[in-house]
Amino acid sequence: MPSIVGAVKILSLGTSAVVQFGDCIQINPSSTSKTYSGAGSFLTGDLPVTNNGISATNTNDPDVADSNSTPVNTGTGGVA
Repeated sequence: MPSIVGAVKILSLGTSAVVQFGDCIQINPSSTSKTYSGAGSFLTGDLPVTNNGISATNTNDPDVADSNSTPVNTGTGGVA
């Protein structure tokens, strides 16, 4: 449905952000990331307790691709 958009000010966009004005059938943002952390790094709660004598993070990654994302084919001949 057509609409009238007033003044727009976009301060910043992330890597998988989408800004859409007007009609659209499908929006498919895609993003991948990898995080390395040691033992107890992502503990949450009021009183987290972790007992680690030794904490070592293995960052050796021999793969070529960790996540293969493919765009969705909408069948309309356009780019998804």
